[in-house]
Amino acid sequence: MSAVETHTPAATVTEAVTTRGRGGAGRTRASRPNGTNGTSGRTGAKGRGPRARKSTLLLVVMIVITVYSLLPLFYLVVNATKSQDDLLSTFGLWFGNGFSLFQNIGETLTYDGGIYLRWLANTVLYVVVGAGGATLLATIAGYGMAKFRFPGRRAVFAVVLGAIAIPGTALAVPTFLLFSSVGLTNTPWAIILPSLISPFGMYLIWTYAIDAVPMEVIEAARMDGAGEFRIFFTIALRLLAPGVVTVLLFAVVATWNNYFLPLIMLSDPNLYPLTVGLNQWSAQAQGVSAHPIYNLVITGSLLTIVPIVVAFLFLQRSWQSGLAAGSVKA
Repeated sequence: MSAVETHTPAATVTEAVTTRGRGGAGRTRASRPNGTNGTSGRTGAKGRGPRARKSTLLLVVMIVITVYSLLPLFYLVVNATKSQDDLLSTFGLWFGNGFSLFQNIGETLTYDGGIYLRWLANTVLYVVVGAGGATLLATIAGYGMAKFRFPGRRAVFAVVLGAIAIPGTALAVPTFLLFSSVGLTNTPWAIILPSLISPFGMYLIWTYAIDAVPMEVIEAARMDGAGEFRIFFTIALRLLAPGVVTVLLFAVVATWNNYFLPLIMLSDPNLYPLTVGLNQWSAQAQGVSAHPIYNLVITGSLLTIVPIVVAFLFLQRSWQSGLAAGSVKA
């Protein structure tokens, strides 16, 4: 018994392959012509990888924002190198005829009996005691709100959110009246005490401590006989370090740049911070006996931002680790 075989070219053969899927229904698959790579059409696309999308508009916006942010700093650096005459006679965004930076720094530190150094010491005092105390109190309160349950917790939460929504300038005059009634105006306490309150810092630590400090760790420490203060200072505070650094930076910048509260609270120039003191120097250019010292005002302003830049650079590593801590999940 013989069979008749029919031969066709290999390149044009198609084969119907019936397979059974999970649902039991059959499906037909057509085989590709011989010699053809089924993945060749996709290999090139995979090899190139995802292409980065470019946006000309976004690039222009970022350039504008960068220039807008750096232009005031560039203005300070350039004009701090000018003398008083060059400052008033040359273009503001470029250097003058001479380089007087070190001379301006010397005059700034020695003008009026070295009052600038006194203002700098006052500002450091307000920052260390006020901002440092605000960070400590916000950390303790935020940790307690996150890890303890007590009656009235929701009411405290509402009060904290309401305090965040109220601008500080709206409370300056009532605070002045309150401190005036107890005789605390024109004293360092008039600046330090209001700076100890940081509702935003408390809220930030509150939300951060919920995930940063596991309850299992706290319960284990309690079973080992550790008290609540020991748990906080030896365990929780280390886990909260990135959040604490963030709150500290916000508090330091807010206290260092504080202007309106010292302006209405203080009348003694020896108690002024740098913000109010430099404004007083700038005001010398007005009036009948005007004596402008704009070169010293600009140089003093440049020296004022140096400690803030140093603080950011010093705490940058802890701050960045805190920002990235919540982006990685085990």
